[in-house]
Amino acid sequence: MPDAAPGPTCVSPLCEERWPGDTVGMDDAPLDNPIWSALNGRHRDLADGSDGVMRYPADIAPFLGIADADRAPGSDLAATLEALVPAQDTVYLLGVAPCPPTGWRLRAYRPLAQMISTEPMPVPDGPPIIPLSQTHHADVLALTALVYPHYFRVRTMTLGRYFGMYVDGRLAAMIGERLGADCFQEVSAICTHPDFNGRGYARRMTAMLSNDILAQGRIPFLHVSYDNARAKALYDSLGYRLRGDIGFWSLRRP
Repeated sequence: MPDAAPGPTCVSPLCEERWPGDTVGMDDAPLDNPIWSALNGRHRDLADGSDGVMRYPADIAPFLGIADADRAPGSDLAATLEALVPAQDTVYLLGVAPCPPTGWRLRAYRPLAQMISTEPMPVPDGPPIIPLSQTHHADVLALTALVYPHYFRVRTMTLGRYFGMYVDGRLAAMIGERLGADCFQEVSAICTHPDFNGRGYARRMTAMLSNDILAQGRIPFLHVSYDNARAKALYDSLGYRLRGDIGFWSLRRP
């Protein structure tokens, strides 16, 4: 895994074919509806559902994607959602949400900042960063349960690559890949154990993984709450820029 000074950014052959030249001006429409883009693309083999509505299995992630925000409510949409969401369960949506069927509760949260990076960044020194596997699964679940409890599930690590840093035999910090499209990859689960805060571990891991994604010819992106000012400031300082605010909702079945 690259850990040295960053080199030039190259665009993958697939992305170069679609958007010749620089990444500036590339078609970033998949980021407007990132859950659907992932479920209908790179994660299609993990997706449940069809007919314009899909979700991840509940033990992977509580995310649902819908292709068309203008899809009218009615028995068709209700039946599709009922087949995917158990009674009294909640799923989360980004960018695009349906008009809910009768009885379902769609709750809007404050929009998230969606940020992207197109330039390599310096990687600070620190403990070794290692790939995380099933060998580390219990440690990953313990850390995410402590600091990232809402969205990380038993099989979330099937979504992409995950990395961590062990200090004195403990998983001190981790990071991973979640949503993605052909030319874009979300960086997620950026977690540091409270006992190790203030050591720059999140900066080190975010820079490392962002650079690695860029070296593959893809564009890293992430989502952060404006209420998490410390994390937002970190990503700003690393060179991530705001692409725009993105809607964030929960949808609960009665």
